Amino acid sequence: MGYVTTDDDVQIFYKDWGPKDAQPIVFHHGWPLSSDDWDAQMLFFVARGYRVVAHDRRGHGRSQQVADGHDIDHYAADAFAVARALDLRNAVHIGHSTGGGEVARYVARHGEPAGRVAKAVLVAAIPPLMLKTSDNPEGTPIEVFDNFRAALAANRAQFFRDVPSGPFYGFNRAGATVHEGVIQNWWRQGMMGSAKAHYDGVKAFSETDQTDDLRSISVPTLVMHGEDDQVVPIAASALKAVRLLANGQLKTYPGLSHGMLTVNADILNADLLDFVTG
Repeated sequence: MGYVTTDDDVQIFYKDWGPKDAQPIVFHHGWPLSSDDWDAQMLFFVARGYRVVAHDRRGHGRSQQVADGHDIDHYAADAFAVARALDLRNAVHIGHSTGGGEVARYVARHGEPAGRVAKAVLVAAIPPLMLKTSDNPEGTPIEVFDNFRAALAANRAQFFRDVPSGPFYGFNRAGATVHEGVIQNWWRQGMMGSAKAHYDGVKAFSETDQTDDLRSISVPTLVMHGEDDQVVPIAASALKAVRLLANGQLKTYPGLSHGMLTVNADILNADLLDFVTG
């Protein structure tokens, strides 16, 4: 574990486990969490001989709480700073939710041009665009994201309790098995970060059109999405994303939630391993 300094002098926390000569698998976390959200996957892959790397996005987790740069361009540039500092090559980049947007822009603008990427995975990811527009009628209305900002500004601690208790993991569904520790861990990760980063991040994950990023990616890319995702609607994201990718494949999961990488880690890990080794 350590820190990388970006080109604009931001300290980015990272974890780097496993043999340094092994193929790297790089994990990119979602809003408003940290690299800890990938614990189940990092332990799974490091036990199988891979080098696993994950960083905390600027303003999140243990990274520096700077006031600015909370947008997809900076997120991708920060990821490139980590990859360059650790000299990660032939890497598989896996991103969840906002982290999927980070992966798409990283691969399109940095990773592929630098020859550092082997494959990519978008898990319950935001691309191409979350916001509902005339060209994206399947998206989410701006009022929903305005409500996110209002709730965060009014009482971030309560908002960060309500999200994992309800739609994020599908714990609001009838008959769902609720994991209190998972809820508390989501809250812990969120509250470690900066309210400013989280507030600005709502615009980043909701209003960034990544159509061109997806069209620019040529490496094999797996798109994974739960069919009961209440946070990132599958019709506006995965179903559109796979059609924009030159070398994409889609895998959907009936009944699974936005947070399936945690509550259904056994299913996700097996499918990720198949893709990485395939």
